[in-house]
Amino acid sequence: MDAKAHAPMRVLRLRQVQERIGLSRSTIYDRMNVDSPRYDSTFPKPMKIGCSAVGWLEESVNDWIRSKMDGAHRGNTE
Repeated sequence: MDAKAHAPMRVLRLRQVQERIGLSRSTIYDRMNVDSPRYDSTFPKPMKIGCSAVGWLEESVNDWIRSKMDGAHRGNTE
């Protein structure tokens, strides 16, 4: 049985995402802004969790980090 199937889903807030990936708040929002030169279409999308609160699924953030690590191992830094 797949361990991910039974793992509880966790939502990370911005501060936790910053700590996890090592990017600043402005860089994270630039990665999500299609008009930014730093836009990254693979960057995890936030979800609304309250009137003015957003969060990111932990697994999406972890998957993005893994994809960046895999790219670095293949020599792709984008």
